[in-house]
Amino acid sequence: MRPFTYHRAVDLDDAVRAVAGTGAVALGGGTNLVDLMRRDVEHPDTLVDLSGLALTPVREQPDGGLRIGASVRNSALAAHSLVRTRYPVLAQALLSGASGQLRTMATVGGNLLQRTRCPYFSDTSAPCNKREPGSGCGALEGLHRDAAVLGTSEHCIATHPSDMAVALIALDAVVEVRSVRRTRYVPLTELHRLPGETPQHDTTLEADELIVAVDLPAPVTTCSAYRKVRDRASFAFALVSVAAGLEVRDGTVAAARLALGGVAHKPWRAVEVERVLTGAPATEETFRGAAEAELAAAVGRPDNAFKIELARRTIVAALAGLLTERGTR
Repeated sequence: MRPFTYHRAVDLDDAVRAVAGTGAVALGGGTNLVDLMRRDVEHPDTLVDLSGLALTPVREQPDGGLRIGASVRNSALAAHSLVRTRYPVLAQALLSGASGQLRTMATVGGNLLQRTRCPYFSDTSAPCNKREPGSGCGALEGLHRDAAVLGTSEHCIATHPSDMAVALIALDAVVEVRSVRRTRYVPLTELHRLPGETPQHDTTLEADELIVAVDLPAPVTTCSAYRKVRDRASFAFALVSVAAGLEVRDGTVAAARLALGGVAHKPWRAVEVERVLTGAPATEETFRGAAEAELAAAVGRPDNAFKIELARRTIVAALAGLLTERGTR
């Protein structure tokens, strides 16, 4: 463990000023950052502890949406009555992540900013462009069963690990970001980056910016659910996950929201699925066509090509499940 300075922020203004310091990193629940510090992957000069800040409310908004503080614990958010009733896809995604103990510690802001679980990233003896730019991507010719099939580059094929972020993408979430310079609002679809030539940058945030809240608009679909395919029933990251929402009227899809996890460097908004579904008959044939359109650009490697077919089937199963749920109401 390298030496570092610890600063416990007393209020939001103090936190924003502290994060603006050189080498400063915000600390939420520590479920990812502390592990990476122990492995010498992350080595901040200063840890800015946000646990004492009043960033924990979940507030109903006048338009029917929700405002979620960045320090809300994952377990508390999953159990919130408005999340369970209005945004079941979010509650289900949260409960599918990690373990009960970790969900009790993990925060909303930290969950969005957690780093990849690619084994080459966490192994300092291995090449990894995300950890050490220019060193190469060990997964390209090495272990890549869990790697991405969409939006990859020759510099990185790692996936983003969050379940919560996938659901929030499908719900049109917007993130409030604060710094000493400004306050801005970032659609969650624009928060995370694809690797391109600079995979070391996970997000579009500047070094001095801090996530303070997530805003959810009122749901545009009446049915939503999260489906996660993984190697074991708990404490495992997604091979493929789908956050889906449907609004069906007279047998036709009036609105669709869908995002994928486990398949890309960032939570993947399935815009082709939404385009194909909107205005089309709500049938499994339509769902299959939409899945095919979304995955037309997917590129698999010897050990992870199965993810493409798995994603197709999971998309169809998730959407078909919503139809069944709607029919039993």
